[in-house]
Amino acid sequence: MIFTYEDLQVGTRFESHAMTVTTDDVLEFAHRFDPQIAHADPVAARDTFFGAHVASGWHTCALTMRLMFDSMPLAGGIVGGGVDELRWPHALRPGDTIHLESEVVEMRTLKSRASTGLVKFRCVTLNQRGQAVQTMLPNLFVSRKTA
Repeated sequence: MIFTYEDLQVGTRFESHAMTVTTDDVLEFAHRFDPQIAHADPVAARDTFFGAHVASGWHTCALTMRLMFDSMPLAGGIVGGGVDELRWPHALRPGDTIHLESEVVEMRTLKSRASTGLVKFRCVTLNQRGQAVQTMLPNLFVSRKTA
C-alpha cells in the first residue's frame, strides 16, 4: 500500500527491516565523506572521544534515509521539507544491527499547494540493544488524494 496524506493520522507507525553495519561500510563512508580518525582509523579511534571505532553521524543519517525509503511507502516518495531536530544519543558501531521506528506526530495541509500535506515524523534508529543511535523529526511532503 502506498500511503497518501489522507491515509495517515497522528500515531500512524512504520517499522523497517534490520540492517547490519560492517567495518567495511564504516570505513568506506568515512574515507569518502567524513575522514575523521574515529571513523577512518579503527586503531587510532581508541584514543578519541568515543574510545572505539564508530560510524560518522552522517553515515547514520544516510542509513536512516535508506530505512525510511524501505519502510515508509509514501505517495510521492520521501520528500523532505527539513528536519526540526537531529540527535545521535549513542554512536553507531561496526557490527551493530539497526532498524527504524517512525511515527506521525503532526500533520497539516498546505495552503500554497493543495495537492500536498506536510507530515512531521518522529524517527528513531535503534541498534540491537534497543539504544537510539539517531533520533530526528523530519517534515515530509506527502501527496494528497484530493486537492
